[in-house]
Amino acid sequence: MKKIIVIGGGASGMMAAITAARHGAAVTILEHKERIGKKILMTGNGKCNLSNLSFSNDNYYTDTPELLEEVFAEFSEKDTISFFEGLGLLIKNKNGYLYPMSEQASSVLDLLRFEINRRKIQVVTECEVQKINQKQSNKELFEVITNKGTYLSQAVILACGSKASPQSGSDGSGYAFAKQLGHHIVKPLPALVQLRCQETYFKAVAGVRCEANVRLMVDGKFQKEEAGELQLTEYGISGIPVFQLSRIAAKALDTKKKVLAEIDLMPKFSTEEIENFLTKSNENTNKSLQEAMLGIMNKKLLFLMFKINDVKANDLWSTYRSTQAGLHRIRKMIETIKCWQVTVMATNPYANAQVCCGGVDGKELTGKLESKKINGLFFAGEIIDVDGICGGYNLQWAWSSGYVAGKSAARD
Repeated sequence: MKKIIVIGGGASGMMAAITAARHGAAVTILEHKERIGKKILMTGNGKCNLSNLSFSNDNYYTDTPELLEEVFAEFSEKDTISFFEGLGLLIKNKNGYLYPMSEQASSVLDLLRFEINRRKIQVVTECEVQKINQKQSNKELFEVITNKGTYLSQAVILACGSKASPQSGSDGSGYAFAKQLGHHIVKPLPALVQLRCQETYFKAVAGVRCEANVRLMVDGKFQKEEAGELQLTEYGISGIPVFQLSRIAAKALDTKKKVLAEIDLMPKFSTEEIENFLTKSNENTNKSLQEAMLGIMNKKLLFLMFKINDVKANDLWSTYRSTQAGLHRIRKMIETIKCWQVTVMATNPYANAQVCCGGVDGKELTGKLESKKINGLFFAGEIIDVDGICGGYNLQWAWSSGYVAGKSAARD
């Protein structure tokens, strides 16, 4: 029976271990936290967004798209559904987003742990891997030295995660092992993370949420636009559209480029429609600007728009409308509502990031996720330079890459 060691007991590590065991291998998981699967409990706000039916390779960032194609061809989102239904998990489809029917991430983790027990997979927790050696007597036999002893195997699967959410166990240690074994690491950076902005007025709108479109500009050039619920924090911007753009921002900031976010706070209305509505609804009235405009958006945001445009909320709407200068000021404020520019200075740190970009260079791996440098060394999950957008895509990569690595290691 082939001995396989899986280093890392996260989503990809558990999938790799289960798959290898199902293909006849004797598997040991080495996990440095006190229990396996901690990060799964944090996914989908504790509900565990397993995958997404609107599946496309375009939902991932990588320099090796051909690697994605090979992996997903072997284990797709449909295979994920079959796998978990086979474990006894009833799956809920919420507009294409897949969750356990219980909407509890613990349901997913418990079923994986039960399967690990059924397959008699050895799990060693609080186990710190110190070094991975290739035995000189047999180049395909590995020696993994840990604080709990030395383990021998014919194959090793590195599924140690990235640097994102270190509290869950992803501390970046896998990069050091991969480097020690001769692999190049594409610089890891936080992704799916909040953005910190230069402007000093964010405390006034912290906690506000609204539907918005966010455009990312790098050195004056448009990169990408995302829509969804924007969340404002005391230091900058957050929410799904910001998360989707954060990887691009992180890469640009790392190379010292200027990053701006252009935010449309009323994406369903054009500039002209907003002006026409305000003109019509405030015709022949003696309202202040505050009274005239309070009905169109969040009060805190409106007062911020007043401040940015140096407009006094208690001044009369009719006074501004009666002069060219005043009319220009109102139109400028509407333009700010439609294109509020903020300067992005940094991402939040790894502790706040859901995933990382960067990792083991996919060019150094086969389509079976085996190292091209060392026979018997495999990789799975976030440690590889592949990261997806929000919506269950990163967990799908964990399941798919874990399956392919586990199957390949057992059969190799």
